[in-house]
Amino acid sequence: MADDFDAGDLFKDPEGYYPEDEPPKIAEHTMLSGQTVRVRLVGSHPLYGNLLWNAGRTSSHYIEQHAEELIRNKDVLEIGAAAGVPSIVSAILGARTVVMTDYSDPDLVSNMQHNAELSAGAIPAREDGKPRLHVDGYKWGDDVTKLQAYLPPTADGSPPLFDVLIMADVVYSHREHPNLIKTMQQTMKKDPNSVALVVFTPYQPWLLPKTEQFFPLAEASGFTVTKIFEKVMDAVLFEEDPGDEKLRRTVFGYEIRWCQHELENFKDLSTDA
Repeated sequence: MADDFDAGDLFKDPEGYYPEDEPPKIAEHTMLSGQTVRVRLVGSHPLYGNLLWNAGRTSSHYIEQHAEELIRNKDVLEIGAAAGVPSIVSAILGARTVVMTDYSDPDLVSNMQHNAELSAGAIPAREDGKPRLHVDGYKWGDDVTKLQAYLPPTADGSPPLFDVLIMADVVYSHREHPNLIKTMQQTMKKDPNSVALVVFTPYQPWLLPKTEQFFPLAEASGFTVTKIFEKVMDAVLFEEDPGDEKLRRTVFGYEIRWCQHELENFKDLSTDA
């Protein structure tokens, strides 16, 4: 009878059949002030939470250099945060609200939460007692209502938006460019001072032209694009990768803001309302 059938270990994978996950590692980012931010990396996670990327480090230094006008008392959203160093640095430097996001994978989200808690003692308290740093899972292009819920309410009751978006090493995903643009459109405050920091390294240099297609797409979607720096690092992140070695060491930084036409249209609509 079927009920008497016992497969035993017939369908059990042999020991060592699947490679074991690498244990989590601890990495350190040294701020320009000398302060150290320690984060846990997610073993060998396929969504790249297992590395402290050059773009994340460079973004954090840029944020620190421009903290007074860029970060302090501002509302910040990081997209594709991985370990979350730029978010943590922004909170340490006095951003009013920071929302650290990455793909809604339990391992990634719990690791971001761990890193946020690891740095809690370095983050100054807000006067109202509310937390500065929040963590959530978010898929690019999805509804942003849950992200807006972390922000203080607006005086006119309109949905609150972010002053600064941090996008470090996300434009490598070429098919996601439209979703990244959509997220920018949905989350960035219609203000001339609002900005998205897009920072990346061409780890696969032969794909750089495809990566750079993000910027004309942004311009066609109501934004202006300004290149702000090009920094050559001391060493490549992946030594055995092919392609131009200098490009693989280079971090490119851009600022993306709303174009004047979009700002004027928004102002007209607000006045009519």
